[in-house]
Amino acid sequence: MRTLLVIDDEVSILRSFERAFSSESTQVLTASNGGEGERIFAEAQPDVVILDLSLPDTGGLELFRRLREVDSRIPVIFITGHGTVESAIEATKLGAYDYLFKPLELEEIQALVEKAFKLSHMVRVQPVLAETDEIAEGDAIVGRCRAMKEVYRSIGRVAPQDITVLLLGESGTGKELVAQAIYHHSKRGSEAFQAINCAAIPDTLLESEIFGHEKGAFTDAHRQRIGKLEQADGGTLFLDEVGDMSPMTQAKILRVLQEQTFERVGGDRSIKVDVRVIAATNHDLKRLVSEGLFRADLYFRLSVVSIELPPLRDREDDLGVLAEYFLRKYSNAFQKDVRSLAPETLSLLQQHYWPGNVRELENVIRQSLLSARGNVLLPDFLPELGDAVGVKEGSGQRILSDEYIAELLQASTGNLYSEAISVAEAQLFRQVLQYTGGNQLKAAELLGISRVTLRSKLKALGIQAAEFSE
Repeated sequence: MRTLLVIDDEVSILRSFERAFSSESTQVLTASNGGEGERIFAEAQPDVVILDLSLPDTGGLELFRRLREVDSRIPVIFITGHGTVESAIEATKLGAYDYLFKPLELEEIQALVEKAFKLSHMVRVQPVLAETDEIAEGDAIVGRCRAMKEVYRSIGRVAPQDITVLLLGESGTGKELVAQAIYHHSKRGSEAFQAINCAAIPDTLLESEIFGHEKGAFTDAHRQRIGKLEQADGGTLFLDEVGDMSPMTQAKILRVLQEQTFERVGGDRSIKVDVRVIAATNHDLKRLVSEGLFRADLYFRLSVVSIELPPLRDREDDLGVLAEYFLRKYSNAFQKDVRSLAPETLSLLQQHYWPGNVRELENVIRQSLLSARGNVLLPDFLPELGDAVGVKEGSGQRILSDEYIAELLQASTGNLYSEAISVAEAQLFRQVLQYTGGNQLKAAELLGISRVTLRSKLKALGIQAAEFSE
């Protein structure tokens, strides 16, 4: 169970947080002054802290410094009035996660606290590299196929080295867990860690999120903001879905990697940082470079070391190992006594294409356990996988159908657009190659792209032009 500690002298605010966040999965602890909050913090070691800057017995900033001496990795969100804005900004410079202004908006609070819980988990939980039959109960990177054993070796090689790492792989293959493992096994494992999903933030806001901004830098920039890069000083910055960055943001990240300096948006003062960058993407960056959509110099800077995570369908017998792992993990969480999968259940899972990879499999097992009875997970308990949904009958090829899109939505892969575009491209290229009899020059002309780009796309999609030769 995750724990939220709220330190505020207003009883109404404490009660509001209890009503909004108390659940079977979240415990809310409250304190009405700094002394009580410091005691609970030390005893309970909460996952996230909400801290009012104005407390009756101590300053919120001073209490924050004392809390960081106990555990600097726990995200702290400040509540502030307009009279204490400067203190809130100073707190973020010192490592606070973020701050909110009174009066509080419930949706804004919930979104921010959820992000803080996620970051707290990444920072405080070290994933186990489970390459044997002995699988841990907590977070683990599970698999014993050859490709995954190479991933384990790569993590071991790069984690202690203070170098940039690029993680490659389809959505849902576990790039975030690998980034987490690299951080925990690095020399910076006890320092700050910040994570940003570049695909989840609009271009207009991404620069501000990473680099921060000065007051008046743009419309609605009513006060200075400290970015995640500055907050990660001395530690690690994880840039997820780096392939979705705009050219402007790419240029600024390149400068950080080259010089370890940057300016806030709207600022002219150069700020020096010491940050290790781990980047991840489900895009083919080489293809994006060839198309002029991603900077070649940034690609080479990011890919000092690249680790490629294989899709689930290419991981030999790992599907059964992963299914057993998730079965044990969520059986305990849901207080079920399901101990194994029926052979028929495993057979059905093995027939599925798994466009959402490991994340989709995890969701399927979790949904199955909600309706499961007895000690064995039977096929009847599985959610609708749609016999080869999104797969062209007899070909093993995915097609962009309503059913396929529905499957992606159910899998909650978090990257529906990218996956749907990939499937649509594969359909289009196959039809064009069929029309041209496998002639790549004619196909490129019809598509309006270069032959080099066509070849790159075909390779990325696993399409052999020779199959369509007359």
